[in-house]
Amino acid sequence: MKGLAGTQTRGLPTGARLICTDNTGAKIVELVNVLKYHGVARRYPAGGIGDLIIVTVKKGTPELRKKLVNAVIVRQKRPFRRTDGTMVQFEDNACVLTTPNGETKGTDIKGPVAREAAERWPRIASTASTIV
Repeated sequence: MKGLAGTQTRGLPTGARLICTDNTGAKIVELVNVLKYHGVARRYPAGGIGDLIIVTVKKGTPELRKKLVNAVIVRQKRPFRRTDGTMVQFEDNACVLTTPNGETKGTDIKGPVAREAAERWPRIASTASTIV
Protein backbone atom coordinates (compact mmCIF):
# COMPACT_ATOMS: atom_id res chain seq x y z
CA MET A 1 0.00 0.00 0.00
CA LYS A 2 1.91 3.04 -1.27
CA GLY A 3 0.73 6.62 -0.77
CA LEU A 4 -2.56 7.92 0.52
CA ALA A 5 -6.07 6.90 -0.48
CA GLY A 6 -7.38 8.90 -3.41
CA THR A 7 -10.57 9.84 -1.56
CA GLN A 8 -8.93 11.86 1.21
CA THR A 9 -11.50 14.43 2.39
CA ARG A 10 -10.16 17.96 2.01
CA GLY A 11 -11.73 19.83 4.91
CA LEU A 12 -9.79 23.14 4.85
CA PRO A 13 -10.51 25.59 2.01
CA THR A 14 -8.33 28.58 1.13
CA GLY A 15 -8.62 31.22 3.87
CA ALA A 16 -9.14 28.74 6.71
CA ARG A 17 -7.51 29.59 10.05
CA LEU A 18 -5.45 26.85 11.72
CA ILE A 19 -3.70 26.50 15.05
CA CYS A 20 0.06 26.11 14.72
CA THR A 21 0.79 23.22 17.06
CA ASP A 22 4.60 23.36 17.22
CA ASN A 23 7.03 25.54 19.17
CA THR A 24 8.19 27.85 16.34
CA GLY A 25 6.45 30.94 17.75
CA ALA A 26 3.47 31.03 15.37
CA LYS A 27 0.07 30.70 17.08
CA ILE A 28 -2.60 31.13 14.37
CA VAL A 29 -2.00 30.82 10.62
CA GLU A 30 -4.21 31.26 7.56
CA LEU A 31 -4.17 28.88 4.59
CA VAL A 32 -3.11 30.68 1.40
CA ASN A 33 -2.50 27.86 -1.10
CA VAL A 34 -2.24 24.06 -1.30
CA LEU A 35 0.88 22.85 -3.07
CA LYS A 36 0.52 20.11 -5.71
CA TYR A 37 -3.26 20.58 -5.72
CA HIS A 38 -4.97 19.66 -8.99
CA GLY A 39 -8.59 20.70 -8.75
CA VAL A 40 -11.42 21.69 -11.06
CA ALA A 41 -11.74 25.00 -12.94
CA ARG A 42 -12.86 27.86 -10.65
CA ARG A 43 -12.71 25.70 -7.54
CA TYR A 44 -10.81 27.11 -4.56
CA PRO A 45 -7.89 24.94 -3.46
CA ALA A 46 -8.67 22.98 -0.31
CA GLY A 47 -6.28 21.02 1.89
CA GLY A 48 -6.62 17.83 3.88
CA ILE A 49 -4.53 15.85 6.35
CA GLY A 50 -0.94 15.41 5.23
CA ASP A 51 -1.04 18.13 2.55
CA LEU A 52 1.85 20.57 2.16
CA ILE A 53 0.36 24.07 2.25
CA ILE A 54 1.49 27.70 2.18
CA VAL A 55 0.27 29.75 5.14
CA THR A 56 0.63 33.28 6.42
CA VAL A 57 1.19 33.79 10.14
CA LYS A 58 -1.61 35.89 11.68
CA LYS A 59 -0.68 35.65 15.38
CA GLY A 60 2.77 34.89 16.68
CA THR A 61 6.24 36.36 17.16
CA PRO A 62 7.01 39.58 15.26
CA GLU A 63 9.73 37.82 13.20
CA LEU A 64 7.20 35.30 11.81
CA ARG A 65 4.15 37.55 11.42
CA LYS A 66 3.04 38.53 7.89
CA LYS A 67 5.44 35.98 6.37
CA LEU A 68 4.56 33.21 3.93
CA VAL A 69 5.80 29.85 5.23
CA ASN A 70 5.25 26.18 4.38
CA ALA A 71 3.25 23.93 6.69
CA VAL A 72 1.74 20.44 6.83
CA ILE A 73 -1.83 19.81 8.05
CA VAL A 74 -1.82 17.33 10.97
CA ARG A 75 -5.44 17.61 12.24
CA GLN A 76 -8.81 18.63 10.75
CA LYS A 77 -12.32 18.93 12.16
CA ARG A 78 -13.95 17.52 9.03
CA PRO A 79 -14.42 13.75 9.38
CA PHE A 80 -12.45 11.60 6.95
CA ARG A 81 -12.59 7.89 6.19
CA ARG A 82 -9.63 5.58 6.62
CA THR A 83 -9.02 2.60 4.35
CA ASP A 84 -10.30 0.21 7.05
CA GLY A 85 -13.66 2.05 7.07
CA THR A 86 -13.32 3.98 10.35
CA MET A 87 -14.20 7.66 10.42
CA VAL A 88 -11.72 9.99 12.14
CA GLN A 89 -12.44 13.53 13.36
CA PHE A 90 -10.34 15.90 15.51
CA GLU A 91 -11.38 18.73 17.81
CA ASP A 92 -9.46 21.43 15.91
CA ASN A 93 -7.66 22.27 12.69
CA ALA A 94 -3.90 22.26 13.21
CA CYS A 95 -0.67 22.39 11.23
CA VAL A 96 3.09 22.21 11.74
CA LEU A 97 5.50 24.70 10.12
CA THR A 98 8.01 23.00 7.83
CA THR A 99 10.64 23.71 5.19
CA PRO A 100 9.68 23.21 1.51
CA ASN A 101 10.93 19.59 1.62
CA GLY A 102 9.10 18.59 4.83
CA GLU A 103 11.72 19.12 7.58
CA THR A 104 9.99 20.45 10.72
CA LYS A 105 11.06 23.92 11.89
CA GLY A 106 10.08 23.31 15.51
CA THR A 107 11.40 20.68 17.90
CA ASP A 108 8.10 19.72 19.57
CA ILE A 109 4.55 19.01 18.39
CA LYS A 110 1.72 19.53 20.90
CA GLY A 111 -1.33 17.27 20.68
CA PRO A 112 -2.08 14.27 18.48
CA VAL A 113 -1.01 13.88 14.85
CA ALA A 114 -3.04 11.94 12.28
CA ARG A 115 -1.45 8.68 11.10
CA GLU A 116 -1.86 9.76 7.46
CA ALA A 117 0.36 12.83 8.01
CA ALA A 118 2.91 10.82 9.99
CA GLU A 119 3.18 8.16 7.25
CA ARG A 120 3.71 10.77 4.55
CA TRP A 121 6.21 12.97 6.46
CA PRO A 122 8.81 10.99 8.46
CA ARG A 123 10.22 14.06 10.26
CA ILE A 124 6.76 14.88 11.63
CA ALA A 125 6.36 11.27 12.76
CA SER A 126 9.66 11.37 14.67
CA THR A 127 8.82 14.71 16.33
CA ALA A 128 5.18 13.87 17.24
CA SER A 129 4.38 12.77 20.79
CA THR A 130 1.16 10.90 19.93
CA ILE A 131 0.04 9.51 16.57
CA VAL A 132 -3.66 8.69 16.20
